[in-house]
Amino acid sequence: MSTSTNDHETELTKKQAGSFLDASRQEAASGHGGKFSRKRKAHSVTDITECMTELPDYACSEIGGVDRESIRKRPVYGVLGNHDTIRMVPDLEAMGIRMLLNECEPIERGGATIYLAGIDDAHFYRVDNIEKAASGIPHDAFSILLSHTPEIYRQAAHAGFDLLLSGHTHGGQICLPGSIPLTLGSVLPRRFGAGAWTYHNMAGYTSTGVGSSIVPVRINCLPEVTLHRLRRV
Repeated sequence: MSTSTNDHETELTKKQAGSFLDASRQEAASGHGGKFSRKRKAHSVTDITECMTELPDYACSEIGGVDRESIRKRPVYGVLGNHDTIRMVPDLEAMGIRMLLNECEPIERGGATIYLAGIDDAHFYRVDNIEKAASGIPHDAFSILLSHTPEIYRQAAHAGFDLLLSGHTHGGQICLPGSIPLTLGSVLPRRFGAGAWTYHNMAGYTSTGVGSSIVPVRINCLPEVTLHRLRRV
């Protein structure tokens, strides 16, 4: 099965992000039970890499494993999904992945700060706590929320996040012609099931991912690796 590579540009207006948005890119790929995504946001696009990941063994085998050398070189961040358990966290963190369990991490560069928050699974275990994750973020700061599922889009927008990055849906995985999903396995409007979208003042992107769930097949729904470019306007 071929994998598409998408180049997506998101325009964001918060001045507080400063130099982060002048030259930034994010690579995102997702597999299930796990989503593996790398996000780069910095003056030099190779300076910082954050990785949002839920990586059980079979997901790692689907996407070719974890690049341990990259983890050692750059900061890597992760969140858990509905196929993951808290018992995975010690091993992931021993590999150098900073798991964000309803937490936020400030990332500083050139006198500017981006706040990267991540929540625990909001779909099956329902142990997410956006209020806790956002509690340390200044009101006017630029913030990104990592969530396995986009189902919490209302709460994320209400908490003031500028960008929500998620996966979980596989874009439907088995779709009618035109990539119309039969089901998204999520409680949310169909337009939030894949690709770029907006809700009030928040931008969002839902990756269709590179993996599969239940049955190892995709119909009218290519797996994807997405390159996100954040641009200040």
